[in-house]
Amino acid sequence: MALIDTYRNNVARKKKELSNLQSDKASEIKKASDSEKKIIAAKNSISRTKSGSIIRSKLREIERYSNKLATSNKKIAILENKTASKSKEIASEEKKMQNEETKEFKKREQIEAKRKKETQKHMKDLQSSIAKHDSLHIQTQKEIADLRKVPEKITVLFIASNPLDQQQLRLDEEAREIELMIRKSEYRDSVFFVTKWAARPLDILQAINEINPTIIHFSGHGSDEDELVFQDNSGKTKLIAKEAIVQTMVSTSDDIRLVFFNTCFSYGQAESLIEHVDAAIGMNTTIGDDAARIFAAQFYSAIGFGYSVYKAFQQAKSALMLEGIPEENTPELYVKKSIEIQEMILVNP
Repeated sequence: MALIDTYRNNVARKKKELSNLQSDKASEIKKASDSEKKIIAAKNSISRTKSGSIIRSKLREIERYSNKLATSNKKIAILENKTASKSKEIASEEKKMQNEETKEFKKREQIEAKRKKETQKHMKDLQSSIAKHDSLHIQTQKEIADLRKVPEKITVLFIASNPLDQQQLRLDEEAREIELMIRKSEYRDSVFFVTKWAARPLDILQAINEINPTIIHFSGHGSDEDELVFQDNSGKTKLIAKEAIVQTMVSTSDDIRLVFFNTCFSYGQAESLIEHVDAAIGMNTTIGDDAARIFAAQFYSAIGFGYSVYKAFQQAKSALMLEGIPEENTPELYVKKSIEIQEMILVNP
């Protein structure tokens, strides 16, 4: 409760107490008047009679009403003192209330002055913001246009090749883990995951033409001579040069935005491709089976949550560190010069 409300309540309560005292005093004054009338009546009766018994009776009445009159007068005096004291208390509380009202008024004035000052500042800031409206509007329209370029759905083409005469990799585990992490992501319905197994060189062109992917993911072996390891018609090794991969990307879909080489020594291939695609990922040395699987799965999980390629790449590296696999520096991310990689989002959130 505010202090001024306390004073108001005190004044109202004390005024009610004063009213009760005045009412009690009026009641005692009436009693005193009645006693005086009784005494006068008894004296008149004595003056009109010679009967001793009547005189004695009236004298007793006079004595009784005189005692009542004295009691009433005593109470009246006490009530007058209390009334005077209560009036002083009321005056004191009213003074406190007036002082508090003055303080409240000054406080409201200060608040109003502060509010006016803040309003003026706000209006000044608003005018400044309005002055920048045109440039902000243009920027907003550009951002909206950029967001509209983000497709509602993307396709990831997973191309796997594991020739019989090479060390056998767990490529099926990698594909299964990627698909699982995509299904667990927030925008899983926006990512279409397609796998092509035991791939031969010409299968690349056929798959791209059929599927028109947004991301191409190569999984398997790579050589330290910038070559990808595919298999021939008999299931044995067939090496594909970096230049052939680049030409393949140039001659196929314009919708390819990212090429992911999850193969050993693939950094040269990734670096060569960024003249033709927005971004590419390659490995600067050999990469273990577990590292390749965990890195790729977390990368596509982040993509499925609507994060940028840069953030997805950083999260994938973090996943290797969390698993205690010391290969987080093996993957390399290459980006076309015209691309802001931190704003490159493949899935429209």
